[in-house]
Amino acid sequence: MTRKILAALLSTGLLFVTACNTVEGAGQDLQSAGEAVEDAGD
Repeated sequence: MTRKILAALLSTGLLFVTACNTVEGAGQDLQSAGEAVEDAGD
């Protein structure tokens, strides 16, 4: 069970990293996610 969860997390992480080709892109994605959470709180 734990191995399946770990494999799913690693796969998701790998997809996230490949989707963001640069560190700057990853930062922009995190910023936009944070803004969405912030807007949801308003």
